Amino acid sequence: MIVVGLMTGTSADGLDVAVVDLTLHDGELDLRLLDHRELPFPADLAADLLRLLEPTDVPLALVSGVDSRLGRCCADTVAQVLGETGVAADLVVSPGQTVRHDVADGRVTGTLQLGQPAWIADRTGVPVLSDVRSRDVAAGGQGAPLAGVLDHLLLAGATVPTAALNLGGIANVTVVGPGLDTVAYDTGPANALLDVMARRLTHGAQHYDDGGALAARGRVLPGLLDVLLDEPYYARPAPKSTGKELFHGGYLDARLAAYGRTAPVPGPHDVLATLTALTARTVADQCRARGVREVLASGGGTRNPVLMAALRRELGGVPVETTDRIGLPEGAKEACLMALVGWLTWHGLPATLPGVTGARRPTVAGRLTPGSGPLRLAEPLAALPGRLRVVR
Repeated sequence: MIVVGLMTGTSADGLDVAVVDLTLHDGELDLRLLDHRELPFPADLAADLLRLLEPTDVPLALVSGVDSRLGRCCADTVAQVLGETGVAADLVVSPGQTVRHDVADGRVTGTLQLGQPAWIADRTGVPVLSDVRSRDVAAGGQGAPLAGVLDHLLLAGATVPTAALNLGGIANVTVVGPGLDTVAYDTGPANALLDVMARRLTHGAQHYDDGGALAARGRVLPGLLDVLLDEPYYARPAPKSTGKELFHGGYLDARLAAYGRTAPVPGPHDVLATLTALTARTVADQCRARGVREVLASGGGTRNPVLMAALRRELGGVPVETTDRIGLPEGAKEACLMALVGWLTWHGLPATLPGVTGARRPTVAGRLTPGSGPLRLAEPLAALPGRLRVVR
């Protein structure tokens, strides 16, 4: 089955696309990556997405407009990729851009993704799976991160406790190991607050700290780091999830103001250096608490050498590599995850593992929009594959 997976993360800077061939052999699933691209959003769409990610009131016209524009953008991109590769896809998975993920007392009360899938189905004639989080939320789960199922299958042969780490806008970790129940949850911000400061420091010229160069010009302020670490989310038990509803520009300003009451106002480069240390510390704390002996990382944060160096220092002798080591490009992983979720739904299988998201039961994910013909799903399977293998 050939599935196109799309992903727009909390950084809201572009669209990841993966064309994946998934084949079941003797109870194990082979994943062959046929094509992968990372395409930036048009500037006006990216700006409006960032507006929606701030926890402030916005016009309904903005929500409706972005829903349609993002849908058309995804449709154009999928049509272009399929046209250039000559691949005939069976399914497109478009989770959309999460613009709200509401959490009250650790419980997710609602989640909203934009990016109307009908545009993709109409443009390409291929059925589309969307809204992949809501069913888990309705069953009492967090709806995020969904990476647990891919990581669990991908690391099924791990001989030591291993963490699959994604460093997007938010950092999430899945821990898999012999004799362990798989866990997956958001640890806190990865690039979310770094991106805020990078845009401020460069007056919008840079949307992120390219190569960590801005943070490298600053120094970590221990007092500010302590203020940032004094966040109740970090102490909450898993399962848990978070997003820019918590870690946004206003949140950072409040923390800087609290620090400024007893210390000089920090320079922007020092703030970036300290935020980089915050990401490394909060990830490493969770890895230590889980007895992790190896880390396989993915996401945009892996391309920040300052962040990766800070993480390696925090973890001491624990090796930190990227998923490229096992044949899965770090930039393709999240889009491949969506392709896997689509394959699971198509075969009547849940996209979550028991207990991982906190849901009362594992659920089949998403809603399907028919393509040019009637939907004809595969015969349902009785159980998840035993493992996922990346093949070339």
